[in-house]
Amino acid sequence: MKILSLCQYPIIQAPMAGGITTPELVAAVSNAGGLGSLAAPLLAPLEIIEQAEHIRRLTDKPFAINLFVQTKPQIDYAAVAAAKLLLQPVLAELNMDELPTPTRWSQDFEEQLDALIIARPAVASFTFDVLHASQIQRLHAAGILVIGTATNLPEAIVWQAMGADALCLQGVEAGGHRGTFIGAQEESTLGALALLAQCQPHIRLPMILAGGIMDGGQIAAALAAGAQAVQMGTAFLTVKESGIGAAYKQRLFDAKTDSTRQTRAISGRLARGLDNKFMDLMAAVQAQIPIYPIQNALTSGIRAQAGKSNNTELMSLWAGQGVAKVRDLTVSELIAALVAEWHS
Repeated sequence: MKILSLCQYPIIQAPMAGGITTPELVAAVSNAGGLGSLAAPLLAPLEIIEQAEHIRRLTDKPFAINLFVQTKPQIDYAAVAAAKLLLQPVLAELNMDELPTPTRWSQDFEEQLDALIIARPAVASFTFDVLHASQIQRLHAAGILVIGTATNLPEAIVWQAMGADALCLQGVEAGGHRGTFIGAQEESTLGALALLAQCQPHIRLPMILAGGIMDGGQIAAALAAGAQAVQMGTAFLTVKESGIGAAYKQRLFDAKTDSTRQTRAISGRLARGLDNKFMDLMAAVQAQIPIYPIQNALTSGIRAQAGKSNNTELMSLWAGQGVAKVRDLTVSELIAALVAEWHS
């Protein structure tokens, strides 16, 4: 597997958007023998280039950059007004009088892709949709390997047909956003190992397993089942180099069991996170909210305000089902522990 030749261990740090995957985190993972991943979906094109250069100042090892594949959203302002009304109970909790209408709903994907090619990471990973074969050819021409995300077999088959170099199979246990782009998000319900088993007869590409993997024993199980590598997100949320705030980190440390669930309420796309009041207040109306990125842009002000006041009940606390196993370590300590557990 070309991608695995880039790192010492078959451990890929999952890209987690919103400032979590700092250049320091990405570089530390690559320096420790894994493959660090910069989450760039919310970054402007120039920021992608700047953060890639920052990573290169911290490591001479390969790293990945991740983007959401998305088209420019069509804004229905009547639907936006209705969505704002649905969010009133959340605003009331924060004593916010009004929710401003965003001036930007999302970054331009084509411009981000151009910036990624200028930045030239060793690997580019993509989720939310599939690239065209011509886009994959552009990346290959720049010397960039491509990882596609699949949550079901049809998605894996499409990525293979388009020319991806590897597949990240995202089980339902995974924290954060579901990568589903074929069929309803709610219907892609297979766990990581079951998804791997379903894909094995049909997929020739190297497969990377993601979803609830938190320790070396689970790495060993994934590799024994036929995966070539694992992708781990929640395990890296609580390392010293992570960009999450102290209140969010404490909620993760306090989780003694799987206290996560999936919701559309916060971003408009199904995502798994720690149970909180935001999910509860919106549970009855989440089928009515606009899709990503419209809801995500609308709630950004709410989440920012909640963050300022350390109100974790109204933040997005993305985490996977293995959250009770998070550790208070540096990146190098965590990877050393994972490798020791895997080898034992």
